[in-house]
Amino acid sequence: VQLQASGGGLVQAEGSLRLSCAASGRTIRTFVMGWFRQALGKEHEFVAGINWNAGSTDYANSVKGRFTISRDNAKNTVYLQMNSLKPEDTAVYFCAANRASGLAYTARDYDYWGQGTLVTVSS
Repeated sequence: VQLQASGGGLVQAEGSLRLSCAASGRTIRTFVMGWFRQALGKEHEFVAGINWNAGSTDYANSVKGRFTISRDNAKNTVYLQMNSLKPEDTAVYFCAANRASGLAYTARDYDYWGQGTLVTVSS
């Protein structure tokens, strides 16, 4: 599976961005999908996860109520809608795919990774 994240950019605080993660090589319809982020000098941080049929989602406390993860299995794509962005959301955002069935919260649980897209939020 190849994952291509896009949609990052520079936005002012309180603004919005929508990230996309397009998969190729095989269908991701049975995969758990996740978004992680990595700020400069920090470890990968779980942001959001979604199970295969979007029946289960979860978020880091820091983004709950502001970010929404969704998926379109027909398009082999996962999205992250980010609203009310804060400067502390600045990071490189990665999408990842997990072949297991349940939501996963650590980077080592994911089998495939995209290349990342940079989100910069100015104050």
